Amino acid sequence: MIPVIAIVGRPNVGKSTLFNRIVGMRRAIVGDEPGITRDRLYGEAEWRGHVFRVVDTGGIIPEDKELIPAEIFRQAKVALEESAAVMLVVDGRSELAAPDIDLARLLIRTGKPVVLAVNKIDSDKQQSLGNEFHRLGIRQLLPISAEHGRGVDDLLDAVLEFLPNPEKTTENPDAPPEQSSEIKVAIIGHPNVGKSTLLNRLTGTERAIVSPIPGTTRDAVDEIVQRDGLCFRFIDTAGIRRKGKTRLMAEKLSVIMARKHLEAADIALLVIDATEGVSALDASIAGLAHESGRSIIIIVNKWDLITSGQKKPVSQSRAARIQENRRPADRAAYEQQLRYGLKFLNYAPVLFISAQTGKGTERIIPMIEEVAAERRKRISTSEMNRFLQQIDFERASVPVRQRVKIYYMTQAAVAPPTFILFTDRNVKLHFSYQRFIENQIRRAFGFLGTPIWIKNRASE
Repeated sequence: MIPVIAIVGRPNVGKSTLFNRIVGMRRAIVGDEPGITRDRLYGEAEWRGHVFRVVDTGGIIPEDKELIPAEIFRQAKVALEESAAVMLVVDGRSELAAPDIDLARLLIRTGKPVVLAVNKIDSDKQQSLGNEFHRLGIRQLLPISAEHGRGVDDLLDAVLEFLPNPEKTTENPDAPPEQSSEIKVAIIGHPNVGKSTLLNRLTGTERAIVSPIPGTTRDAVDEIVQRDGLCFRFIDTAGIRRKGKTRLMAEKLSVIMARKHLEAADIALLVIDATEGVSALDASIAGLAHESGRSIIIIVNKWDLITSGQKKPVSQSRAARIQENRRPADRAAYEQQLRYGLKFLNYAPVLFISAQTGKGTERIIPMIEEVAAERRKRISTSEMNRFLQQIDFERASVPVRQRVKIYYMTQAAVAPPTFILFTDRNVKLHFSYQRFIENQIRRAFGFLGTPIWIKNRASE
């Protein structure tokens, strides 16, 4: 069992900067706006032979009863319960505040080992700024600068004293590394379609903060689920908005990070709000996943609101844009309209669910398994050449002068499946010709849920 170290503190003291410094990558969004981090963020780190997990928590104000701060506090308490040691981060440039005192008392009562990191001490001249924080009653006090890395090594040394000794391994160091069997699944969509509720349903935990406030999720929140020998990493990304709709820097960064995590995933669950239908923004988000080569499963969420006749409250301007005939209660008719709005995702399966009640969600993981297998499927060159001989290219609606003569065809890569045509001319394939070949490949070999890339190369 890998030990966990929790990083806690009130808002804007530099917890996420310290987290990124320890894990060695920009995993958490960092900015001057307080309250950027809300959910728990995990990362793995290694120091002096010890491997451990670090968890970044949202800024804690223990007595705040507002929805988001209260949920942040609840998420932080989960992190504290599973941690072997705690780093309490305070801002060395500000005066000792009541929330710091309340939080220190709370941590001491947990009985967990606590190390106090007085952050933003960037030089020797500022060392004395940390003296005031001895009043918190925490014996281990270390001045650090998370931004510049100053003192972070001493901080890690202090925390390691509370961790169990690393287990010795008998593995052969010369053995090749094992291939990761982890399937990375990004949950994408515009704000407030139910992505965090879906993550919580799939993982069986209250992993992500859920609220009716659009844009609640900012950092990408991930959780691992193991089933039937397979490992799924579900990543709840921030809602992707139009550029003009993102005002705060934290929101702009969260959209950038959402796209980054999408590109690192194998499969994208595109979540559509059933009560709203497919919007231009949904199509844009779907296009990002399609063009980056991610496999896609379309999730129509809140289907229970359609079948029960309930309506989600919307503004008058929004209601005016939503026509009832765009949201038919008949599933087949709804899917037909959805397919029309997302024509380029004709290969993506569609699941109708309610993340809130759980209805239909039991089909998601089996579908992910099937799509993941299709994504990695490889067809031999001999099979591809037999397939070519059976195609009637005269049926392709392409002008004769824009056709090419195909000598043979091979699959060059998987994830996504990539095919190379060896032809008589090194020209870009006509769109209709490429679509015709893709449809023939799907008809013969499947490739459910995954885009197919086709490249042309002149045969020498």
